[in-house]
Amino acid sequence: MRRRTAPFLYFSVLLFLLASCNGYERVLKSDDINYKLTKANEYYDKRQYQRANTLYESLLPIMKGTKNFEPLYYRFAYSAYYLKDYLSASYHFKNFTDYFPSSKDAEDAEYMHAVCLYKLSPKPSLEQTNTLKAMEAMQSYINTHPTSKRVADANVLMDEMRLKLETKEADAARLYYNINQYKAAGVAYKSVLQNYPESPNSDFYQYMILRSLYNYARASIAEKQEERFANALNAFHDFKDSYPTSKYLSDATKYEKQATENINKLRHEHK
Repeated sequence: MRRRTAPFLYFSVLLFLLASCNGYERVLKSDDINYKLTKANEYYDKRQYQRANTLYESLLPIMKGTKNFEPLYYRFAYSAYYLKDYLSASYHFKNFTDYFPSSKDAEDAEYMHAVCLYKLSPKPSLEQTNTLKAMEAMQSYINTHPTSKRVADANVLMDEMRLKLETKEADAARLYYNINQYKAAGVAYKSVLQNYPESPNSDFYQYMILRSLYNYARASIAEKQEERFANALNAFHDFKDSYPTSKYLSDATKYEKQATENINKLRHEHK
């Protein structure tokens, strides 16, 4: 009984799939615009987004300027989003807000434009142009709709993208330090600290400025060392004043002591 049932079920499913495909092909080739739109909406509601997207795209030039163009275009943008074609979706959500600025869905489309750009934002090690574009679009949404219930979510995404940019800069500074390019490391860590002063890692960045300057002084020629150790001491005092309870303070104090000893030694040698 089971052996007979299995082939029958397989054959039934195959017939269903073939009929379904043939039905979609008929819709695709149909000249009945209203029929195609109805079927596109049915596919969309059933989450068959690829079929809906293809049908919507075929209807766009035909239905532009009609009363149905606005909801069609809105769903077309969303179908691209659900297919994870974020580049196309971002473009069409932006176009929707330009075409229909007074639409009830314009705010949602503006937000989704920014979300799509956020989805295109790469990991920190890669080039961050898309992240900057996403932040610009998201900030524009926040500024334009300050009372929207989505502002909280938008701010979460902004923080995530800001952290990504911070991580990229901090990784570059660490790389300079690890390859003994201490002057460049000091400059890079200063830049990170200036760009992200509220970062929970700000004390670490100031600590690394101190370490970079100290090691840069050590590697310098004798004539430049006293001045550069003095710069390291200034960095230590900035660190101590700004972060008196930092977990790095104890280690930073060791660098301060060594820098002072080196300055005293250099001055003794020059007498």
